[in-house]
Amino acid sequence: MSLPIIDKTLLISRLEYILPADSVLHQAEDLHPFECDGLSAYRNLPLAVVLPDRIEQVQAILKLCHELNVPVVARGAGTGLSGGALPLSDGILLSLAKFKDIIDIDPVQRIARVQPGVRNLAISEAVSQYDLYYAPDPSSQIACTIGGNVAENSGGVHCLKYGLTIHNIQQIKIITIEGELLTFGGSGLDSAGYDLLALMTGSEGMLGVIVEVTVKLLPKPESTQVILAAFDDLIKAGEAVGNIISAGIIPAGLEMMDKLATKAAEDFVHAGYPLDAEAILLCELDGSTAEVTEYISTVQNILKESGAIDVRVAQDEAERITFWKGRKAAFPAVGRISPDYYCMDGTIPRKHLPLVLKTMAELSAEYNLPVANVFHAGDGNLHPLILYDANIPGELERTEEFGGKILELCVEVGGSITGEHGVGVEKINQMCVQFNTLELNQFHAIKDAFDKKGLLNPGKAVPTLHRCAEFGAMHVHHGELSHPELERF
Repeated sequence: MSLPIIDKTLLISRLEYILPADSVLHQAEDLHPFECDGLSAYRNLPLAVVLPDRIEQVQAILKLCHELNVPVVARGAGTGLSGGALPLSDGILLSLAKFKDIIDIDPVQRIARVQPGVRNLAISEAVSQYDLYYAPDPSSQIACTIGGNVAENSGGVHCLKYGLTIHNIQQIKIITIEGELLTFGGSGLDSAGYDLLALMTGSEGMLGVIVEVTVKLLPKPESTQVILAAFDDLIKAGEAVGNIISAGIIPAGLEMMDKLATKAAEDFVHAGYPLDAEAILLCELDGSTAEVTEYISTVQNILKESGAIDVRVAQDEAERITFWKGRKAAFPAVGRISPDYYCMDGTIPRKHLPLVLKTMAELSAEYNLPVANVFHAGDGNLHPLILYDANIPGELERTEEFGGKILELCVEVGGSITGEHGVGVEKINQMCVQFNTLELNQFHAIKDAFDKKGLLNPGKAVPTLHRCAEFGAMHVHHGELSHPELERF
């Protein structure tokens, strides 16, 4: 369904009636900072950018866009890696950057009410005085915002034990495209009826605009220690992951980096990583002092029996932080050794980790593109970084094809095309591989229930069946809402 041509002058005039003039950006030089998110291979200038700072303003903006049939893309910090915040040239970009207040902290109930523009790390910093913290910790936690975390259902290095965003929030408030303020979840740990909180978490801005989040807080553990293990073989490191979990131990974090990623991180952070290892594992254990002491000894033995050539326990808190600093800096570190890199995000059953690593190495040789592997090994969430040079004609397209093969491999072994980065525009074709016609029709029905006109983040995350037919995955079915501008991605 095509939308009518938008009168930009009328739109800007009416937006400036809702907001101060300096909160409505529409000159090209002001729009360029918003042309992409962390997936910078795709860029687009929006018609305008709006920066409200009150819920009432967001409601008025969305009502106006609904009236004028103007597409809306909501944006947090812009750290997303799947193109979910890619703007549309005939739509507005709704930035939540000014919604950055921590509204209330309740240390007794262990919750905090925050606005969507609050940075992930700022929550833990604010509640540290109560010996509490917010568990999900994406690598971009110093910059990414809680609203974006909810939209993508973000995880992080500690999601193995403590879960993704959905497991660590209690309530959200959203505004529909028609300007209605809705609350999902509740003040208790559970609420009656359909689990709409889970539906909204990970919906990538397609169903509503998040304006408040109530997060759950956890007490800081009595003791936390990290083991670093080096392996002379990537497959052995993958098998060690399964051996730890099979022993009934659930680490707070269990991360793997291959030799290429390890060297890049070491050169960048100087974390003390062994550079001769083909792969390293970081295993963090937390809990009571007695419990951690016992687990440290057990895990050390498991790692040695699994073929580790070097096993170290962080000697103090400073070294523990340094070990993690290297892992969390892996993405920017890899950016120092290649003109460009393409960060994938697939999830697989842990038992297939050795097979998938072996197959990815074969694909890397086939496409002649190096891969630096960084991933949440404990829950099978892979983040292969494909190194390429966008200045070489056709290399981006070849890289995307390689990345698509990795995602399809994840589905083939019983996994998913995304663990925490979302689908956005990056993985929309692979949605056709993972889901069948009936399932995609259900996604479209849900979208239709919340956003009949298809104005919220159109063309993202859920493909039309027509697109899937062109991709070769299923039969043609006409009539879905899409956005032609995004069909080229």
